[in-house]
Amino acid sequence: MTDANVLKVKIILGSTRPTRFSEYAGGWILEQAKKITGIEPEILDLRDYVMPFFNEPVSPSYKQEPYKNEAVARFTSKIAEGDAFIIITPEYNHATSGVLKNALDWVYQEWNNRPVGFVAYGSVGGARAVEQLRLVAVELRMVPVRNAVHINSHWMLLDEKGVLKTGALDSYQGAAEGLLTQLVWWAKALQAARSTQA
Repeated sequence: MTDANVLKVKIILGSTRPTRFSEYAGGWILEQAKKITGIEPEILDLRDYVMPFFNEPVSPSYKQEPYKNEAVARFTSKIAEGDAFIIITPEYNHATSGVLKNALDWVYQEWNNRPVGFVAYGSVGGARAVEQLRLVAVELRMVPVRNAVHINSHWMLLDEKGVLKTGALDSYQGAAEGLLTQLVWWAKALQAARSTQA
């Protein structure tokens, strides 16, 4: 398989808190994705892209050149590489995290015409955060896939040291397979469609 046929899937960790669950959920879905031939998954940790609150005079949908902030430029460049995205999101106050929403807001063209799936955790499995993110994704001209992974009571999956228990996420295997199957289908379809654009 040539590099041109390999789908690049970016997995975005949507929390930067010191005791976050994102890295466990992200590492787990990374391993599930690695089982699929023809995709190249990579984790993007928002801790590595310390971006200010979006405050530019021009909206990302109208920008003519990259923003000057170094972290924003690096993040945008990584997003531009992606053919598909998986967002790992907590649920805070019936919504996603501020740091994740801000990261989404800094980018526009690079999100366009690409699929996105969600792995969520928190109250009711992060379902309310995902519902809000689906609306944001549509406005960014992304295609949110139907299937998602909703991890319930994630705090119960950790041992006394705060480490993920062995096999704690095994029961979500089917949900992960459903998400990845849809994500790959849409990624191939949209990649082919983008190749026809001038």
